[in-house]
Amino acid sequence: ENLVQLIDEILNYFERRVPHLGKRIELIRNYPQKTIFADVNPVLFSWVIENLLKNSFEAIESKEGFVKITIQQTKRKILIQITDNGRGMTTKQRRSAFLPGFTTKKRGWGIGLTFCKRIIEDYHKSKIYIKETSVGKGTTFAIELPNKFPLFE
Repeated sequence: ENLVQLIDEILNYFERRVPHLGKRIELIRNYPQKTIFADVNPVLFSWVIENLLKNSFEAIESKEGFVKITIQQTKRKILIQITDNGRGMTTKQRRSAFLPGFTTKKRGWGIGLTFCKRIIEDYHKSKIYIKETSVGKGTTFAIELPNKFPLFE
């Protein structure tokens, strides 16, 4: 699958819905290449990206914010980062974020990030983690996929 196209379609979908949240959230696309291919299940992978985006939108408590999506390709891996300027997490929250039942929301079951981890790590044999987070400043989630189709030789 072309990850740039797949993620761009998801972002286009969310851009039409963001105004209905009562917030002004800028979606920033940062992918230097138009095509980056990865061996992913498009339905499951899309669900992961959608879940991370929804979490970012919900973490933004002010009337304005941003969510930045970066896709980078190296010889060995593809790195996707989703960064927001939401409420961020404490050290304790960060350690528990992928555990079943963990949530910072008033409503919710706390299974979204658990499913994301299973889809990325168990199904796709890749990595998902919190790259950085700071209370009051935001969070960056990262997904690392193996680069099975390198453009570099």
